[in-house]
Amino acid sequence: MSFFAMGFLLVILQPSTGQFPRACANTQSLLRKECCPPWDGDGSPCGELSSRGSCQNILLSLAPLGPQFPFSGVDDREDWPSVFYNRTCKCQGNFMGFNCGECKFGFSGQNCTEIRLRTRRNIFHLTTHDKDKFLAYLNLAKNTPSKDYVIATGTYAQMNNGSNPMFRNVNVYDLFVWMHYYASRDTLLGGFNVWRDIDFAHEAPGFLPWHRVFLLLWEREIQKITGDENFTIPYWDWRDAENCVICTDEYMGGRHPTNPNLLSPASFFSSWQVICTRSEEYNSQQALCNATGEGPILRNPGNNDKSRTPRLPSSAEVEFCLSLTQYESGPMDKMANYSFRNTLEGFADPRTAISNISQSGLHNALHIYMNGSMSQVQGSANDPIFVLHHAFVDSIFERWLRRHRPMLEVYPAANAPIGHNRENYMVPFIPLYRNGEFFKPSRELGYDYEYLQEPVLGSFQEFLIPYLDQARQIWAWLVGAAVIGGVITAVLTGLILACRKKRRGTSSEIQPLLIESEDYNNMCYQSNF
Repeated sequence: MSFFAMGFLLVILQPSTGQFPRACANTQSLLRKECCPPWDGDGSPCGELSSRGSCQNILLSLAPLGPQFPFSGVDDREDWPSVFYNRTCKCQGNFMGFNCGECKFGFSGQNCTEIRLRTRRNIFHLTTHDKDKFLAYLNLAKNTPSKDYVIATGTYAQMNNGSNPMFRNVNVYDLFVWMHYYASRDTLLGGFNVWRDIDFAHEAPGFLPWHRVFLLLWEREIQKITGDENFTIPYWDWRDAENCVICTDEYMGGRHPTNPNLLSPASFFSSWQVICTRSEEYNSQQALCNATGEGPILRNPGNNDKSRTPRLPSSAEVEFCLSLTQYESGPMDKMANYSFRNTLEGFADPRTAISNISQSGLHNALHIYMNGSMSQVQGSANDPIFVLHHAFVDSIFERWLRRHRPMLEVYPAANAPIGHNRENYMVPFIPLYRNGEFFKPSRELGYDYEYLQEPVLGSFQEFLIPYLDQARQIWAWLVGAAVIGGVITAVLTGLILACRKKRRGTSSEIQPLLIESEDYNNMCYQSNF
């Protein structure tokens, strides 16, 4: 594994995707509130000369928010990213990126016209070579500075509204740890006051789309710094696992022989330093995490509070969760009942779908079970098991999307907690992505899961599928309409026969002379209707 790590450290650095573009982390950009860097291909902002995109005003959603956050104008993340920038690159066609220099997920090639579908695989199905390569890639990301992105070490107010930029370099792996922290941190209200009931990535509808984007961006960064365009994140299928089977030195690091809270010295993850884990310290100082190392990864799997999380999730619990038809419900937060999102996230009982925040199920259960760095929300991405875990959670989300085939309108357009409405931009991503843009099947985003792959269908079958699915959703109405139609047809048929019989029974001598046969039939229909 060390051979791979040393080898890939020699790779020429490629641009990173993350939070604040380095090209916009300066006084001029902050004061102008504009982040439209030039594309290297033609030197024009957003690659406008090559018709890749243009610098445009950001259009923010005006939809009302839920009541969970009762403030306005106190948090830099409100109406993201308008506190920092109100003009960014709007890319055309299949182009993407902070300067429109990349391709949208699922596309590749010089002009982003080639469709690509990559497959995420079970980590235990990887060859030894691929598994060791994945571990080496992780270590490379931890030791490779992000070329194009920096992190903010102060709030916009602390930056004197842009005239005193406060940014810092960070390595590629920690860039994503910091983004996860920044999206879930508390709101600093001044003095020693904070507001804790806020999270732009958890406890609300955006939980699944947000982490889907996070993994896609993380996956792309590994592809860039390694030059391995075929790389995909493996997943850990933890259903029915009796213990942490990936917590070995062969995989994600075993237990330290003398200190059960630390990783084995035989794993190079034991030398990693965590960041962004001291939330109470940041709050008391009214400061942001500045990515300074804060000690080794902590992990003591299985020695958690059993009253909260007695075991790892079961297959039956996952299947029950998948049977839920509502994506979101009620207050659309951790108190939501019968919500697929809330049950998968782990705030609702995975056997009843009733909210129970004293217990941790499914997604949350894994975090609690790891009993260490993974168990604290803001710093949980420090443990590399995080990406394996969330890749599997995303696969469950994908199964639900394929089973229920929801329309985009199923994702809440309004009244969700702050940052979670359908048209809200996700914090803290630049380029900008809306929550609703990732509420769709993974194959439309260029990836699939090994255990979900389906046979390739013929073009005619593919043409029919959407119509058959719509028919399935309204079958009850169709049956009802058919029954009613049948009854009406039977009644009309009976009336027609009755009229004809009556006509035959009337002699020509007594038939009214002033009524033609056609008029007679019309009168019969009218009287009997």
